[in-house]
Amino acid sequence: MTSQTLNSPTADQIRRAPKVLLHDHLDGGLRPGTIIELARDAGYEALPETEPDKLGIWFREAADSGSLERYLETFAHTCAVMQSRDALFRVAAECAQDLAEDGVVYAEVRYAPEQHLEGGLSLEEVVEAVNEGFREGERLARESGHRIRVGALLTAMRHAARALEIAELANRYRDNGVVGFDIAGAEAGFPPTRHLDAFEYLKRENNHFTIHAGEAFGLPSIWQALQWCGADRLGHGVRIIDDIEVADDGSVKLGRLAAYVRDKRIPLEMCPTSNLQTGAADSIAAHPIGLLRKLHFRTTVNTDNRLMSGTSMSREFELLTEAFGYTLDDMQWFTVNAMKSAFIPFDERLAMINDVIKPGYAELKSEWLFRQTATGGN
Repeated sequence: MTSQTLNSPTADQIRRAPKVLLHDHLDGGLRPGTIIELARDAGYEALPETEPDKLGIWFREAADSGSLERYLETFAHTCAVMQSRDALFRVAAECAQDLAEDGVVYAEVRYAPEQHLEGGLSLEEVVEAVNEGFREGERLARESGHRIRVGALLTAMRHAARALEIAELANRYRDNGVVGFDIAGAEAGFPPTRHLDAFEYLKRENNHFTIHAGEAFGLPSIWQALQWCGADRLGHGVRIIDDIEVADDGSVKLGRLAAYVRDKRIPLEMCPTSNLQTGAADSIAAHPIGLLRKLHFRTTVNTDNRLMSGTSMSREFELLTEAFGYTLDDMQWFTVNAMKSAFIPFDERLAMINDVIKPGYAELKSEWLFRQTATGGN
């Protein structure tokens, strides 16, 4: 064991470490100042605050309710200002830049095209505007010294009836910036099995999809997402902890579903801060990610909605480091897990791991070792 494994990374190291993000909502990550400007341009007058700092605080406080349904209500304001091509292009470009500045080297950002049609855009025009925005954001990030690759996940709303249509849309754009499909929205009363036609279609087309499951509803949601629908990944999946028993002596027993998820290496898109806001966990220290990491589930760390949670990938790792004493080795483990689970071709995932992620963490560890040598190990 090296001395590195006994020490937590600094905030600066966490920020500079290469990170991979699989669960981030485009309409949940806008800059407050951008919302205000877009609202003015669109004539939208329902914003609760018109100063960036105050608006950012409002979003965090409104989302910090312990209720998934109340949390989802905050998106009415962000979606309202994302109804034109220019607005979607700008939001996507800024998203890519913000993630890159935070050290994210690969991201899959999801959004629901059906929620951006009020200004007269077609579904195809929405997808093309967002894709062009991501490419512009990647370009601007490179100019500022950061590298990032962004893929889009097209989301269907589980309370609506357009899942097959959105799945077909995702398939049409799968070679042009879209890497997969998702369903999202309130889980209770809207099981993933309502959209079996979409999932069966995607499987026939050999396409990828993730499903929001096990966040607010529990094990039945996870079971349906996997065994009925065939999800490649679980969005959140935090309630898998309900199928794990921890005895007083610390021994652990996995139920059949939990064992299946672990043994099949099904990726869990964990979003710690968001889970606290929606009541899926009571604190970071009590978040199931700690136990799931020890049990070697394929857990990944994500932001969910950076605006509503007032968070970033660096912030999530800082919180986990404080709660669980994670090191750079742990961060690399989570990051490699995420990259292995991404919806891009295997050779490209492997290249990201071997040529970007592992060298990035090796460099950070070498900096730490040299600093320890220079200070005599103090």
